[in-house]
Amino acid sequence: MNKEKITLFVMTQKGFEVLNALITEIGPGIIHTVISCRDINIAHDHYDEIKACCEQYDIPFYEKNEKPEIDTKYALAISWRWLINLKQIKLIVLHDSLLPLYRGFAPLVTALINDEKTIGVTALFASEQYDRGDIIAQEAIAIEYPLTIKEAIGMIASLYAKIAVGLGKIISSNIPIKSIPQNEEKASYCLWLDDTDYFIDWSGSATAIKRFIDAVGYPYKGACTWDGEKLCRIIDAIVEEDVVIANRICGKLIFIKENEPVIVCGAGLLRIKKMTDDNNENLLPLKKFRTRLFTP
Repeated sequence: MNKEKITLFVMTQKGFEVLNALITEIGPGIIHTVISCRDINIAHDHYDEIKACCEQYDIPFYEKNEKPEIDTKYALAISWRWLINLKQIKLIVLHDSLLPLYRGFAPLVTALINDEKTIGVTALFASEQYDRGDIIAQEAIAIEYPLTIKEAIGMIASLYAKIAVGLGKIISSNIPIKSIPQNEEKASYCLWLDDTDYFIDWSGSATAIKRFIDAVGYPYKGACTWDGEKLCRIIDAIVEEDVVIANRICGKLIFIKENEPVIVCGAGLLRIKKMTDDNNENLLPLKKFRTRLFTP
């Protein structure tokens, strides 16, 4: 009996980790075709690494728009953001949450912002309504804060690889894949994010703002604010002990420590360690003490 192969729709670090793990743990023969695409919203999208890996192991590689013929029984989608129309092919999606929690968009970022203590990955069969298909496998990992999105991606990328290798072994052995329906009573959804959602809400607590900064940082654009003249990206910050403020106005500078501004939050203070403009030019130290950061 011939061993089944898999078609891969892969992007980003998670897609590269899956590709590499399948090759290392099972062998390049498990992969029939790889389809990929650049992600302009990420600083390092791993597209070049994915393409180079395919070239090294003589795996057919295609761009998203080339639309190659797919004739495998199963296809696997990782970090894919477009509709995949496949007839007679079972599409398996790997999703950045422990479904049915956090269906939809930016689940990992949302989990970090929401102070979740566990993050994970779910493999599920694709369905007409996004992220509602039957669950095939899940892997979870406990986390502690502070935690950057870059660190969290690295953590779940290993979970992606583990799940994918398990699926690859089942598929190559021609064993039917088992799955279970999701519990709709526990379902929650995440909305898509755009540039507006990167702005800091200074009325929140310093602790929550710190988590937000870490959650939308590299490889994403980074948390932003306005100083009255230009857009500022806050790359790193730490929480400072609060003081009594008689006329608390969120976003205003209250102290300068070691040339680093300390900003008033809804609860607590936040000390900005690194702040740049969109050209990555350093904006610290600030030019004036009377600075107020806000969303325009």
